[in-house]
Amino acid sequence: MTTPNVTLNNGVVIPQVGFGVYKVPDEETRTAVATALDLGYRSIDTAALYGNEAGVGRAIAESGLTRDELFITSKVWNTEHGFDKTLAAFDRSMELLGLDTLDMFLIHWPCPQQDLYRETWQALERLYADGRVRAIGVSNFTPTHLTRLLEGAEVVPAINQIELHPALPQHEAVAFHREHGIATEAWSPLARGKGLEDPEIARIAARVDRSPAQVILRWHLQQGRIVIPKSVTPSRMAENLALDNFDLTPSDLALIDSLGREDGRVGSHPDRVEP
Repeated sequence: MTTPNVTLNNGVVIPQVGFGVYKVPDEETRTAVATALDLGYRSIDTAALYGNEAGVGRAIAESGLTRDELFITSKVWNTEHGFDKTLAAFDRSMELLGLDTLDMFLIHWPCPQQDLYRETWQALERLYADGRVRAIGVSNFTPTHLTRLLEGAEVVPAINQIELHPALPQHEAVAFHREHGIATEAWSPLARGKGLEDPEIARIAARVDRSPAQVILRWHLQQGRIVIPKSVTPSRMAENLALDNFDLTPSDLALIDSLGREDGRVGSHPDRVEP
């Protein structure tokens, strides 16, 4: 199977399908990431909050893969916002990962009431200028947060990683990203499994002889989004990577685009997450 790539706004290339390790205990992460790498994943998404950067690092060190074959993302947590605290948090993440450079570093949440994300972004810009990270971005930022960030930014975020799936298609955010050259990356691209039960998606899946999960992930990919599905079951990990050799029609894409619901969010709203 061939995993397509997305070229970010600074020319850095990221695999379009990555492996997420949210809520995977550190002692299990080493095995999960090793399995993912054996299956063909080359992009691994972790965060300080997850408490498993060390497990990711061990799997990388033991993989036998060269550093330039891998794309590693981590994130600064809400309690570490601010210029100096963010730089220190980055150093801790790098020590746990055992890396000299990081491919992508993100602000995990905007925490608008704390109102330090612009200072935090300045720290990411420093890390980027110093060559310690190849690309910088944000996570869970709304267009309102991004507009304020861009007013004083020297570097446009390469990525905004947001909750996005058929029940929460995030049309406004995706359009804003496209307008500003920001790649959209979907966390919880399968709505933590809830989206797999939709009858419309089941009908499409039956027609193309693929699983509902594969149909949803293909919907993301055909619209240029990056996805980081999470599973520690090897068969599902392989299934989530096997997304070539079939296409959805324009009417399929439009139908899935129309499945959004007011109660579709499975995670927290960005305006309500604080330290």
